[in-house]
Amino acid sequence: MPPTDPYAAQRQRLQALLDAMPPVAALGLAVDGLDDRCLRLVAPLSRNVNDKGCAFGGSLASALTLAAWGALETALHHVGEDVDIYVADSRLEYLAPLYGDLLVEAAMPDAEAVAALCGKLAARGRGGLVMAAEARDAAGRVVTRLEGRYAAVRRG
Repeated sequence: MPPTDPYAAQRQRLQALLDAMPPVAALGLAVDGLDDRCLRLVAPLSRNVNDKGCAFGGSLASALTLAAWGALETALHHVGEDVDIYVADSRLEYLAPLYGDLLVEAAMPDAEAVAALCGKLAARGRGGLVMAAEARDAAGRVVTRLEGRYAAVRRG
């Protein structure tokens, strides 16, 4: 009997959240991997191509923003927090054109950062965390980076 995938339900939940947003669905963004280290999203170049035949910068920005958002949303959901997460601000760095499918990764926040954020949520009902994400080409080279400050607000 094969081992049970402990992240399958989390991947399905996150994919459903992404699919429910029409602009995200238009990108063709899919959860390609999720574990305790990172969230990986993919999208086809064919749905995100610009006039030069490479990935549209706005699509990269969206995919990176959503990867960081998804990693934080998943981490907080995992510890039982019922929150809305917003990107407060972000900084993008475009290092090279991307001529293939969009492959983006965001590191999952570590346990200490999640615990500190949960403390802020308990005390004030809101808090924030800086998250990062990267897009890589097929050879694994980083082509775009995002660093963003995300705000979490308890629902209700």
